[in-house]
Amino acid sequence: MATKRIVVDPITRIEGHLRIEAVVDGTRITDALCSGTMFRGIEKIVENRDPRDAWAFVQRICGVCTHIHAIASIRAVEDALDYPIPKNANYIRNIMTLTQFVQDHVIHLYHLHGFDWVDVVNALKADPKATSSLAMSISNWPNSSEGYFRDVQNKVKNFVESGQLGIFANAYWGHPAYRLPPEGDLMAVAHYLEALNWQKEIAKIHTVFGGKNPHPNYLVGGHSSTINLNDVHVINMERLNLVKTKIDEAQEFIDKVLIPDIFAIGGFYKGDLWGGGVGNFLAYGGVPLTDISDPSSYLFPGGAVLDRDLTKVYDVDLKDPNQIQEFVTHSWYKYDDNNAGLHPWQGKTEPAYDGPKPPYQNLDENKKYSWLKTPRWQGHAMEVGPLARFVVAYARGNQEIRSLVDDALTRLDLPVNALFSTLGRTLARALEAKYCVDHLAGFYSDLIANIKAGDSQTFNQEKWDPSRWPAQSQGIGLAEAPRGALAHWVKINGGKIASYQAVVPTTWNASPRDMNGQKGPYEASLLDTPMAVADQPLELLRTIHSFDPCIACSTHLLTPEGKETLRITSL
Repeated sequence: MATKRIVVDPITRIEGHLRIEAVVDGTRITDALCSGTMFRGIEKIVENRDPRDAWAFVQRICGVCTHIHAIASIRAVEDALDYPIPKNANYIRNIMTLTQFVQDHVIHLYHLHGFDWVDVVNALKADPKATSSLAMSISNWPNSSEGYFRDVQNKVKNFVESGQLGIFANAYWGHPAYRLPPEGDLMAVAHYLEALNWQKEIAKIHTVFGGKNPHPNYLVGGHSSTINLNDVHVINMERLNLVKTKIDEAQEFIDKVLIPDIFAIGGFYKGDLWGGGVGNFLAYGGVPLTDISDPSSYLFPGGAVLDRDLTKVYDVDLKDPNQIQEFVTHSWYKYDDNNAGLHPWQGKTEPAYDGPKPPYQNLDENKKYSWLKTPRWQGHAMEVGPLARFVVAYARGNQEIRSLVDDALTRLDLPVNALFSTLGRTLARALEAKYCVDHLAGFYSDLIANIKAGDSQTFNQEKWDPSRWPAQSQGIGLAEAPRGALAHWVKINGGKIASYQAVVPTTWNASPRDMNGQKGPYEASLLDTPMAVADQPLELLRTIHSFDPCIACSTHLLTPEGKETLRITSL
């Protein structure tokens, strides 16, 4: 067979605009390029502003990753000002973070990634009675009757027969890479629809503590919500009981729907172990049991694992200029030295688009080809995300995560190295949803116990007055986002932001090649992927979707020549 270049642009069922070009030789991908086709300039918007306001701007980097950018920003400012927060504020931040993790993982596994594994149209061939038997054999979830699955099947049938598939349109139904029997497809489609309703309920936790979702409210020095168990105007016991109800509902959905589904589906795909990528994994760590300054208390331990070696974990220092660097060799930005790697405290965001003009030609890997920069840890391309967190935690000896992983691999009859694959990446996200929802309940209990002990403080006003700040300072705000390691770097001079940089998870994963030609995780993960039908790249989408791409939201509009056409000023 002849070599062929296929282009998928845009990649759908993600946030933002992403282009993938893959070279297919016969039935295998032999090369790939990943291009982020949108520009993010929020770092420039927050310069010269009050650092206490930065979170409200940078949280808008993304409408999907809502919350976590605000937390990273606030922590960066608090780190710069050496600003401690009350115990309750830490509990609330952790509850908000794990709520986002659980909601995000469910949405991804069902609504963004699920149809890479599930053939909706094939569900029309299912026997509802047999589907009911299958569902009841793996879980006691109540929506498992024959009549329930027949109703779902009729709903899908009406879509198909109308010729308008609606939310199920534009997919490769009938593709030979689908492996589920019709009953498995019907069960998964039913749970897809249930998850649509479920995911809006858990978001109510954000509205209780942050006033709204997306983009809840936050506060440097603590949290923006006031607690008084007997006051109807603030967070009281009725509101806290609502939070407990939503956590209980989330635990039930994860335990009785998502986890049984991942094992049922995974059992049919356990022979498809490609998509491993660079084999290097990075986690900053996060969700502190006590304080962000104490890494030993992190629910997710930090570190780096190289070459899939689970016997060695390297410590990561985000303040070391030789560890975290961003390159622009193949990115549409300019540095004084375009081959230099800059630590984010010295980072620049200066766009310099010289890419293809419409109609777009193929990307050229020897030139600049992406709006994403190229971050590297000590020169290594690193994967971040649920799989990276679990690999690092597993290698660190975290017994709870080791137990989850070992049990899952035993149930699927897979070796540990099966984790280093598209399937392993998807499995890790599901297991992390279980890990997070259980600890979500734990942090809620900690918060209630602390309040009942007489502590209702959520804000520390000790350093709120800028006159108490140093003339110059700099800080880092680290977090683990649902999609991976996230950090914001800030410099503050004279009470104003002098410079600001954010390195987001998808920048790590979707980065273009570096100056040495080293591919980023997306590009590397596609190598040697089998393609059953070259012009229906289901296998390619399955691997890219397994990372849950989140290309950050654009803040400038550019002409094809790279000229700014619109500037929006926020007062």
